[in-house]
Amino acid sequence: MANQQEQTSRQNPDQTVPVSVEPRSQDSDRPLNHNLPDFLLSVRLKYVKLGYHYLISKAIYLLLVPLLGISSAHLSALTARDLAQLWNQLRFNLITVVLCSTLMVFLVTLYFMTLPRKVYLVDFACYKPDESACHKPDPARICTHEIFMERSELTNVFTKENLAFQQRILERSGLGQRTYVPEAVLQVPPNRCMAEARAEAEAIMFGAVDQLLAKTGVKAKDIGILVVNCSVFNPTPSLSAMIVNHYKLRGNVLSYNIGGMGCSAGLISIDLAKQLLQVNRNFYALVVSLESITLNWYFGNDRSMLVSNCLFRMGGAAILLSNRSSDRRRSKYQLIHTVRTHKGADDKSYNCVFQREDDKKIIGMSLSKDLMAVAGEALKTNITTLGPLVLPMSEQLLFFATLVAKKVFKMKIRSYIPDFKLAFEHFCIHAGGRAVLDEVQKNLELIDWHSEPSRMTLYRFGNTSSSSLWYELAYSEAKGRIRKGDRTWQIGFGSGFKCNSAVWRALRTIDPTKEKNPWMDEIHEFPVHVPKVVSIGSTTKQAHC
Repeated sequence: MANQQEQTSRQNPDQTVPVSVEPRSQDSDRPLNHNLPDFLLSVRLKYVKLGYHYLISKAIYLLLVPLLGISSAHLSALTARDLAQLWNQLRFNLITVVLCSTLMVFLVTLYFMTLPRKVYLVDFACYKPDESACHKPDPARICTHEIFMERSELTNVFTKENLAFQQRILERSGLGQRTYVPEAVLQVPPNRCMAEARAEAEAIMFGAVDQLLAKTGVKAKDIGILVVNCSVFNPTPSLSAMIVNHYKLRGNVLSYNIGGMGCSAGLISIDLAKQLLQVNRNFYALVVSLESITLNWYFGNDRSMLVSNCLFRMGGAAILLSNRSSDRRRSKYQLIHTVRTHKGADDKSYNCVFQREDDKKIIGMSLSKDLMAVAGEALKTNITTLGPLVLPMSEQLLFFATLVAKKVFKMKIRSYIPDFKLAFEHFCIHAGGRAVLDEVQKNLELIDWHSEPSRMTLYRFGNTSSSSLWYELAYSEAKGRIRKGDRTWQIGFGSGFKCNSAVWRALRTIDPTKEKNPWMDEIHEFPVHVPKVVSIGSTTKQAHC
């Protein structure tokens, strides 16, 4: 049944599988339960807009037709005598012709030599804590809602009020019953120590990299660039040094370890690897994104720090990039754009996600109530930069016209929100939480089909920090949605506050039957309906769509 609906959604994205967000009006947050829209008017406006986009996209061809007609008329009027006369003129000006030809060849050569090298995504792998022998989930790391509340209560740390607070957050989080938490955190009492944190990081990094190297056939010695990002766990030697030591990478590897940059650090790592690949020839770049939560699980009673316990879960991803032209044929995607936005100059943005001590000197990650507003402003700034790079001219003209009407003519009209569905076929939104996904879907006017990979990733794996974007892309691949030429927009949010984007174009159609990713054994179970509130302890079975 899920496969039939998947095919229907692909053919007609307007007919979508229902998820947890109710339809809302453009000017209000209230669900549209009673006042139904004028469907006839909506259809008419839809086709008017489609006609407008078609006209603008074909405008260049309409302008070229008269020019081609005039040129053809002039060429048809040329006689053999005219051609002979032209040849004589060129022969008597041989030096000028040679100099012009040489200059033209030089300029063309210079142009192609200065073009930035293309960056290809050969393949990627996401970590899933399975038992290698039977490929079943490791029961020691599965964290159901009931286990979460039971172990939280057994720590004898949280007050009854804060236990109830965590339960309310978890019930509305959008997380399912099979997310993963490090074994050291689930133990009674929890075994939070450096050794366990290292073991968690090693399991994630080595598990993802082992799978990636097996999928691509690339040898560890061939990797020339290594970029590792983990926000709050930064041991010495670094995580990147742990990978160099484990895989015995070559001595001149360009190694980077990115810390403290939050959930958006994964795309920062991609951007850094891209820039390094554009100045080094014939290189492989390995990017590893993860978050270690063993030492960063909060055992205190500051409510602003308890939210992260309810959302963050265990996960990581490894990505192999290449600038070798010979790798284009076997690569999955080409990196088209990266756009980074940093709002750290604003104090409210800077403080909205902050690692600090509570009044009892217990360290935790504090989330401000301003987080959603800050994330919205960061996204707005980011898409203002990204829009001109990816949107069709028709959308840019509409946006510009609205801007002129508001700023110049002082007209009281709504700001025009560009239709990014004309620029992208797939969206990977950081699965930070249900509220984040609701807000981005509403602001970008996406349909449920577009946000499905993000919501199902949050449900199945939780917030795995910067690696969540790769679980989402893996979901789209497992569903067989990726076609050659499709464009995917990855959007990441993180402390600082930052919003980063990456745009990928598929170089080939992805055949899910040939893929190995964390969804393949259970993709037939998705999508599922995620209620807005799931009572912990309820025996209600999740209905599969």
